[in-house]
Parts: sequence; structure tokens; C-alpha cells
Amino acid sequence: MESTYVLLKPLLTEKTTLLKDEAQQVAFYVHPKANKVEIKQPVEKAFDVKVEAVNVVRRAPSVRERQGRVVGRKPGWKKAYVTLRQGDKIEFFEGV
Repeated sequence: MESTYVLLKPLLTEKTTLLKDEAQQVAFYVHPKANKVEIKQPVEKAFDVKVEAVNVVRRAPSVRERQGRVVGRKPGWKKAYVTLRQGDKIEFFEGV
């Protein structure tokens, strides 16, 4: 898989902000077919950091129901928690 299609967008929530400050971890939404090695390489290349570990969380698509009837589908997603080497940092909002 080409490295430009692996990282979809950064995940910016309260939990990921605390993880970034305390545990040197950054979270990204990633392509559903990307594996840990394919996630590690674009992060190191794009942000010029050293990745120590990658943890992946996956959520399957689900069916939306209303009054017992199937109305639609909620899409599934895959996100990766990337642990950085001590001293490395990724800043999404520099100078704000």
C-alpha cells in the first residue's frame, strides 16, 4: 500500500491529548487494510520521528435500526496509537 493513503487524519480528543502529553502516544485514523509496519513507515517519514510501537484498534461496521427496521449502516474505522521514542514530539497546532 502506498504510504500517502495509510494515514487518513489525526485523532484529536481529550483522551489523545492526555496520551500525547503523558505517554508519548499519538492517535491517527488509518486505512482499514493497513498493518502495523505500513503505519509505522509513513509516520516516521512524514513527521521525522522514531516510532517504538504501534497499537491498532478496529471497529466493525454496524447496522442502524429504528423501531426494529434497518435504516442504514454506520461505517467501521481503524485507528492506530503510535508510541514515540522518548524526546520525540508531533505538534499538530504549532504557534496557535
